[in-house]
Amino acid sequence: MSKKKLMFIIPDLGFGGAQGVVYRLCNAFENYEKTVVIFESITNYNINATLISLNSPAAQNIFIKLFRFPIRFYKLRKIKKKIDPHYIISFLEPANLFNILTKFNNQKIILSFRSNYTSTFTDDPFFSQGLTRKISYYIYLLSLKMFYNKADLFVAVSKDVASDLIKNFSIDPKKTVVINNPYPIENIKNLTKEPLDKYETIFKNPVLITAGRLSKQKGQWYLLRIFKALKQKHNDLKLVILGEGELKDYLVELSGNFGLKTCVWDRDRLSSDFDVYFLGFQRNPFKFIARSKLFVFPSLWEGFPNALVEAMVCGVPVISSDCRSGPREILAPSTDFNYQTQEPEFASNGVLMPVFEVKYKTAEESLEEKEIMWVKVINKMLEDEGLRRQYSEKAKQRAVDFRIEKIVGEWMEVLG
Repeated sequence: MSKKKLMFIIPDLGFGGAQGVVYRLCNAFENYEKTVVIFESITNYNINATLISLNSPAAQNIFIKLFRFPIRFYKLRKIKKKIDPHYIISFLEPANLFNILTKFNNQKIILSFRSNYTSTFTDDPFFSQGLTRKISYYIYLLSLKMFYNKADLFVAVSKDVASDLIKNFSIDPKKTVVINNPYPIENIKNLTKEPLDKYETIFKNPVLITAGRLSKQKGQWYLLRIFKALKQKHNDLKLVILGEGELKDYLVELSGNFGLKTCVWDRDRLSSDFDVYFLGFQRNPFKFIARSKLFVFPSLWEGFPNALVEAMVCGVPVISSDCRSGPREILAPSTDFNYQTQEPEFASNGVLMPVFEVKYKTAEESLEEKEIMWVKVINKMLEDEGLRRQYSEKAKQRAVDFRIEKIVGEWMEVLG
């Protein structure tokens, strides 16, 4: 009996949350003949599937976008016709849009949604980013309401994402299921044991750590402001920031403006003399996270934050903003996912904190009330070893709920 054919469509295979999910699912779906179609030839994963690139990279210019649209359409439709997969799962935009527009014969179209789109559009307004982004925004909203319900299934990464799609974008609730991201628990645990080598000098001190793209969404500038206040009481405390991104220069400058000694991975010689360490992208972030006192996550919006769950696998207590969406469902699963706290909430599996405004800050601005709350809670966690131990155990227990075997089983159920 021949294997069923399964196709994934995603813009690229760079190091990202959705890309990691595709990689893990490809490895786990052993009884399928798998193909992965990418728009842009970025492949940082050794994918266990046939890989096809449309060689059509993303563009900012609206005219280039319009020019490439029919080319992508016909290339993708031709591939679908030739391979004729039973199931086609797309991740991220514009992959979802092209997947539904190129629906062919009886192929089952599954669209995967990774973020709360209302929060994304509200918190990072397209209107402030030029004509191209405005047009893209309106085209996307129109397309979602006009075409997306022709898909066979919608897979939302969290309950909040599913609710947003149904309430605000007219997605059919009968076709919508929630499947969280999968995580290779044992593999992550093994990676925590890898030696720190030259980085060991940092972790001879107590360390706060965060991980994520250096971008507006992640809100790392708030963490720098909080850390500056923490240093008044914890002189030996270090802050490690893992990730790369477009806000690197702003964040490094802000750190310097606070008078914090700042080490940047591509500029400075590593030593224990610094306060803040920008260590860039690390293939194994887990060895750093596992040796830290706390994982601090000030994101302004999310979908289902991989870094948060991965930190929990490492057994590190987590303090996270209660942003849309994911942190509440991960750290306080028995509570109402629609609720957002305005006060520190010592939840069952981690600490939830009020979300910050989407507003860049300078070193001269005084701490706002929410930032002061964060300072007090982090102080409490640093000083209470028993509380840290308690949340470390709770984190590890909760992380098991997202083990790859369980999540793959949920995908198998929807594929039938």
